[in-house]
Amino acid sequence: MALRMKAENSLFVIVDVQERLAPAMFKGEEAISANVKLLQAATILNVPHIVTEQYPAGIGGTVPQLAAHMSKENVVEKMSFSSMEEPAFVKSLELSDARQIVVSGMETHVCVLQTVLDLIEKDYQVFVVEDAVASRTAKNKMLGIERMRQAGAQIVCAEMVMFEWLGVSGTENFKAILPLIK
Repeated sequence: MALRMKAENSLFVIVDVQERLAPAMFKGEEAISANVKLLQAATILNVPHIVTEQYPAGIGGTVPQLAAHMSKENVVEKMSFSSMEEPAFVKSLELSDARQIVVSGMETHVCVLQTVLDLIEKDYQVFVVEDAVASRTAKNKMLGIERMRQAGAQIVCAEMVMFEWLGVSGTENFKAILPLIK
């Protein structure tokens, strides 16, 4: 098992960053900003992504600032809290052929947690982006992060992901991603 994230081995999964859910999140705007930067970096580095939406008819679609950067064909609607319970998600996951799954989204202690636990159970190497996840309370976020860590997820930040995906400086990709880091 590789200890560092590699762009060519990664899939970026954004869980339920939705219009009617995001405003209720503790420091939700910071998480949204980190998600936007990560999605832009993933696009530059050809890292595939899946975006889930929990019951969009009731909770709304993905927030506009993130939706502007994502591929609509990569959106998976779901009703179950774990994305792994949705056949369309599992199919997209398997088609990606990725073994390193970088996960972000809302809520940390519910849909993100259940998705991560199920991914770990299926032997994926999971990286949870701490500054790109949110819950309604700081305590719920902290408890979700701690449980995922205990289950074997690696807890990282958006900059770790971007720099590990890059691997080297001085390239065109580095120059393109540098403004996202500054």
